Amino acid sequence: MNHTVQTFFTPAGTDRPPNYEMLKEEHEVATLGAPHNPAPPTSTVIHIRSETSVPDHVVWSLFNTLFMNSCCLGFIAFAYSVKSRDRKMVGDLTGAQAYASTAKCLNVWALILGIVMTILLIIIPILILQAYQ
Repeated sequence: MNHTVQTFFTPAGTDRPPNYEMLKEEHEVATLGAPHNPAPPTSTVIHIRSETSVPDHVVWSLFNTLFMNSCCLGFIAFAYSVKSRDRKMVGDLTGAQAYASTAKCLNVWALILGIVMTILLIIIPILILQAYQ
């Protein structure tokens, strides 16, 4: 009878037999030989294009809606800002930029009209009081 004795290398200091992965690796090394590759290892670099930041002006629109909503421009600007944010989330940067541009224009006009109306609301009563004195 021909008996073959196979020795297993167990980690030092343990009395447990080797696990399946260790046995499989030893079998592959014995069957296939040590891995050898004549070519040097190469690396691949992937450049990921960073997303262009498109400001959606939601906070500015909300401010104009709550405090200086002259001619409802702040509310309309807020609607365009939300549309811009939705387009940005979908990935349509061109549409997001178009909506953001409209929201910015509406916000500028709402701010200008709000400031002018506030100034007029302060100056006109003062002039009226001075006229009656």
